[in-house]
Order: sequence, then C-alpha cells, then structure tokens
Amino acid sequence: MSEPQYTLRERIKHLLLESREPLSADEIARILGLGPRDKKLVYEALSHIAKTIRRESGGHLQLYMIPPQCLRCGYVFRDLKKPRRPSRCPRCKSERISPPRFFISSR
Repeated sequence: MSEPQYTLRERIKHLLLESREPLSADEIARILGLGPRDKKLVYEALSHIAKTIRRESGGHLQLYMIPPQCLRCGYVFRDLKKPRRPSRCPRCKSERISPPRFFISSR
C-alpha cells in the first residue's frame, strides 16, 4: 500500500478500511512510515476523507471518531469541529488527554 502511486489520503483510507480496531493519528503516521511531526498532515487528510468516503460509497460508509478524553477527570471532548488532539482539559486543566481514534464503518 505504500507505493508512490497512492496519495496520503488514499493510503490512510485503505488503512482505516482494513484495520480491525480504531487508530489514532500517531498510529496511522507510524504505520505509514511518516515522521512524528506529520500528525498534522494526518489530521488534515482525515477531514477530507470524512467528506469523500461518504460520497464515494453512496452514503454507505462513514468515518467515525472516538473523541479524546481527559485521563485525569474523564471529560470527553464531544464538540470538536475538526479532528485533533486537544492540548488541555477545560474542566481540570490536565494535559493528559487520550488521542482521538478513527475508523471507517458502514452506517
């Protein structure tokens, strides 16, 4: 899947379709051989994949996000507009936040 003929978005989409469990942006970057600083590219690609996967599948498939959660107080970040890892919990100010995890499934 890592041939140069596939774009980053296509590689991420295929990875999420084949994965048996939800993956974080860190895991996606590591599996695809990207550097740790390329997480931003993964998050940007996920935003686009969410739009195109629905259109390409005729509404049968959708990208889902398991929202990040504060590991200290349990606060769940449900209202994120874009996929990202928050830097700090608004409730307890902890920076120990689990990353969002992504998967593609049928509706």
